[in-house]
Order: sequence, then C-alpha cells, then structure tokens
Amino acid sequence: MSTSRPSRALRRIHSLDDFERPARGRLPRPLFSYISNGADNEVSLRGNRAAFDQYVLMPRMLVDVSRRNQQIELFGQRYDAPFGISPVGLGAMYAYRGDLLLAGAAARANIPAVLSGASLTRLEDVAKAAPGTWFQAYMPGDAARVEALLERVAAAGYRVLVLTVDLPVSVNPENYARNGFSSPLRPSLSLAWQGVSHPGWLLGTFGRTLLRHGMPHFENWRAERGAPILSSTLEKDLQARDHFNWTHVRQIRDLWKGKLVVKGLVRWQDAVLARDSGADGVIVSNHGGRQVDGSVSPLHVLPGIVKAVPDVAVMMDSGVRRGSDVLKALSMGARCVFAGRPFNYAAAVAGARGVDHAIGILRSEIHRNMALLGINRLDELDGTLVRHVSTLHPSPGV
Repeated sequence: MSTSRPSRALRRIHSLDDFERPARGRLPRPLFSYISNGADNEVSLRGNRAAFDQYVLMPRMLVDVSRRNQQIELFGQRYDAPFGISPVGLGAMYAYRGDLLLAGAAARANIPAVLSGASLTRLEDVAKAAPGTWFQAYMPGDAARVEALLERVAAAGYRVLVLTVDLPVSVNPENYARNGFSSPLRPSLSLAWQGVSHPGWLLGTFGRTLLRHGMPHFENWRAERGAPILSSTLEKDLQARDHFNWTHVRQIRDLWKGKLVVKGLVRWQDAVLARDSGADGVIVSNHGGRQVDGSVSPLHVLPGIVKAVPDVAVMMDSGVRRGSDVLKALSMGARCVFAGRPFNYAAAVAGARGVDHAIGILRSEIHRNMALLGINRLDELDGTLVRHVSTLHPSPGV
C-alpha cells in the first residue's frame, strides 16, 4: 500500500528519467535490456525523444490560471490526468506482482493502464484488482484462437481491447542477445550469476514469486496458459501472426462488444482503415523504438492522423517523459498519451510507491506547465500553442 511519505529510494527521484539509473542497478542485465533496448542501432528510440525537442510551446501571458483542471474523458470514462501506462511485457519480473502493481497505481490515480498480452499475471486477477484496466493483445490469424481469447477477456470484465498490430514477426533479437535476454529465459551460468549478483531482485521479486505463486508463465498470450518464463526447451508462441490483416480486425470487431483500439499505426491511411474496420480509437506508436529501426516518430505524424480520422479517439505513445511532452502531443490533437518504460523502472526501484511517485511527478509537471502555458483546461490546447521550430519566423518589422 502506498503512503505519501517518500521512501529513501525515491528521495532523489525528481523526474521520470531519474528512475532509469537505479532500475539498471536493481535489475539483472537481461531484464533491464528487455525494457530499455530499442531495435538495431536504436535510431527510432533516440528519434522519439528528439522529436519532442523539435516542437516548441508558445505560452500566453497574463491569463488567470487559478482554476486548472487536467481531467479528460475517454470512451465515456472520466480520467484525472491525460496520460496512461503503456503495456510492457514481463511486468511481474521487474517487481513482485508487477502487473497488479502497475494497474493498481493507475486505478488509484484514476488514469488508464493497459495490461500487456505478454504479462505474467492472469488477466482475471488484474481485472479483479483494478476493474478499469484495458487489455492489450497480439492476435494470431486463427479464428478459433482469437474467439477463445476474446471470450476470456470479455468474461473477465475488460471493456477496452487494445489490438497491437505493428509486430507481425519477432523483432531483431540482436540487442537482447548481447545482454543475455531471450523469451523464455534460458537457464545458464551467466543468468544464474545475474540473479546472485542482484540479491534484492532475486529474493524480493523472483524468489518471492516462486515461493508464493510458482514459476511465472505467459498467462495471457492466448486463451490457454502459455510457456513458463524460464525454460531450456520451450519457445514463446510467436507464430501465425505474419498473415494477420484488416479482415481479421473486422472479424474481431464483430466479436468484441467493447471499445476497440488499434495500436501501432504511423500512417494516416492505416488510421482510416482502422476506423473503417470499426475501431473506436488508435494509438499512434512505433512501439517505443522497439519495432523497425528508422521508423518515423509518432509525434511527427500525429497531426496528419488526427486530421484524417477526426471521429476516432487518437492517442499516442513513444518517447513521452515530461509534462511538456504531454501538452505538446495534446496540442497536436492527441486525446491521451501513454508511457511504458519509466513506470516499469519505477516499479522496479520502489514498487507501488515508485509508480505512485512517477504518476505524481508527471501530473505535477502538467499542472505547473498548464499555468506557465496560460490555460486552465486541456481543451484550450490547440495548434497555436505549439510550433515546429522550422516554422518560426521573426515578428513583422524585426
């Protein structure tokens, strides 16, 4: 249970970026690699952050900003902040019961959180602990298996399904392999040493999980239980996704009675196809730079997608780290933004208190920056308050 008094681990944490270094020290190298690494040369990973630096805010002055409110409405639900927690796999390996921990923190703060299909805690347990959580799935192109998973998700009470579509095949494992990560993890002397040399994680996270719940498995990859996280012989099921197409999305729309969000789009043409296939929302994303290296940064294409599908809830992720990032994205048309890495680092560093602290940091930055920008409500944000640096010109007569 979280308290308002910061723990010793959090006293030097003043921004979301501050969580990364202590998380690196806390986690075994393979697990830290899984969260932190991008694809190939990590051009997209760096580009996602650089994109925010290419846009500048245009503050208004002498505005009464004493009535600031950062609430948003999304899919009929009122949230207390315009950001949420992205789905990141293996959450229960970074912190004890990490999937529950992240969803619970989001519920306390009344922000959206998305449970990953690559999570290690049964989706039913997460829904029971945090009923408003969204569920993210990587669907196979097999109608029977799709229907079975959707029935399970619906029966658990999920109302928003996030369909991730930007990984038809496995990503290049090059950077993971350099750091000893595989899925499932392979027993080895090197892996054993990583555990022994990180006793806080070994006893507090992995050992505690083994003692109380047994070996973690991929619980939500399909309707049936998946592979264990640690195995010398098994492979995670990544097959039968390379032929997944818009026909399958329309089939899912027919089966799923809740809200449907398509995640992983960077082209406005695909956003139109998503809308025409029945999607209620899209998340503009390049998978946090973990997909194809060199992919365009979502922020650059966000305005074009918003313009193309004004009748769809357009959201975005990839590279969000500051309250000013959130306000830039909202000024460019996003209804909500998501971040994954920093909240998982926070869970690794200080558990529930860490995630609460991370959420509080971002909320306070937004609250402060709304005043500095000259607005009281997020619906006041528009294209006049953010500019690309290339469009800046001297004032008339200068």
